[in-house]
Amino acid sequence: MKPADFKSLPLNPELLAVAEELGFKELTPIQAESIPLLLTGKDLIGQSKTGSGKTAAFALPLLNKIKLSEKRLQALVLCPTRELATQVVTEMRKWGRRYEGLQILPLVGGQPGRAQSEALERGVQIAIGTPGRVLDLIERKRIDLEFVTTLVLDEADKMLDMGFEAELRAILKELPTQRQTALFSATFPDSIRDLSRKYQKNPAQITVSDDSSEELIEQWLYDTEADEKAHVLMRVLQQHPSESTIVFCNMKSTVQEIAERIAEQGVSCYGLHGDLEQRERDRVLTMFRNGSCRILVATDVAARGLDIEHLELVINFDLPTQAETYVHRIGRTGRAGRTGVAVTLASPRDSLKILELEKLAKTKFLKQPLGFKNQHGLGKSFRETRMQTLSISGGRKDKLRPGDILGALTGESGGLNSADVGKIEIHDNFSYVAISSAHASTALERLRTRGIKGRKFQIKFMK
Repeated sequence: MKPADFKSLPLNPELLAVAEELGFKELTPIQAESIPLLLTGKDLIGQSKTGSGKTAAFALPLLNKIKLSEKRLQALVLCPTRELATQVVTEMRKWGRRYEGLQILPLVGGQPGRAQSEALERGVQIAIGTPGRVLDLIERKRIDLEFVTTLVLDEADKMLDMGFEAELRAILKELPTQRQTALFSATFPDSIRDLSRKYQKNPAQITVSDDSSEELIEQWLYDTEADEKAHVLMRVLQQHPSESTIVFCNMKSTVQEIAERIAEQGVSCYGLHGDLEQRERDRVLTMFRNGSCRILVATDVAARGLDIEHLELVINFDLPTQAETYVHRIGRTGRAGRTGVAVTLASPRDSLKILELEKLAKTKFLKQPLGFKNQHGLGKSFRETRMQTLSISGGRKDKLRPGDILGALTGESGGLNSADVGKIEIHDNFSYVAISSAHASTALERLRTRGIKGRKFQIKFMK
């Protein structure tokens, strides 16, 4: 009989306590299927859609077996993109926050390799990274894989799609043969089967088919020619107003052009693509997650691994080059039982590709003419955001914790209500906190004058 809730899992008390603190009760299907098997040490292939809760499905068993007394690398998680790796690090730290002395290290490009090497030398138990950076550290003999007992390939199909097969095979050859290997993937092509046959031992295969999310997503199609797409996009934004929107494009130049066009109307809109420096990418994603960026225009670097709690609208400005990518794009919305809207712009000449997407998404796209265009552009309502984000010049290395920032904002007389404080992110040398727009100026002044834990930091609005 499969476990129904977190309390029924044979997990360490610390992990069960965190689940209760976070309000997690019922297990998702992928969690109920995967966690018991992984806890027994079995190899596993888990196939489920984006947003199914698979990060916790591998994070909890992994954390359950970590030996905190041993300051050496025991688990390695590989992800296709920096964004997904960063998200997994955040989730892993959240679940492991009651583990005293737990060290989790991101190994991604865009950050100094020397600092990562030094952190590995000091001792970490879990590393989460991209194949390129991990292989680079292996080749430079900066990472010791001798004691790794758990390997997770997250979004394994995407890593192979992105051309990381050679890097993956090179990394796998360096790992101990006596280990547990888990592959999580949204699709299960032949390349995944080949990888599994060579590097896994009698893996259990779990396929979670959940069509309920598709029912929660309205999928619209608007016909448009290439030279009219930008104008049609503005009308789509007017016809489907939302607090949080992602517009997907195939090329970096298109991202830049569309983001600038929307921002010119005074709307909080930013672009996300592979040419941005890591710190800039982190800044943009933080503002979008926090609700202080209204529209994100992105290449498919954001199609996986981007977890936004209340994303209402996804727009395919360009049709994806691979049909499977469409599922990952629209999977950003309609999550956790919420409804969402996915809009696709296409030419009548794309009818065969549209049929392919409809077959893959198991639905028929809704079609109707766009309404009249608002001559005043996106309007005042689009220029307002629910939240604003404050940047703080102190972080984990300054011993700052989320509770310290929350306490500084809400404590004593005249403090904010906790409901006015959104996400708090603590990085090594800086932190971000989202504040409701109505109280953002008050929060800025309070932190500047009163400080945090009796210390003054540089506080400013992120833009």
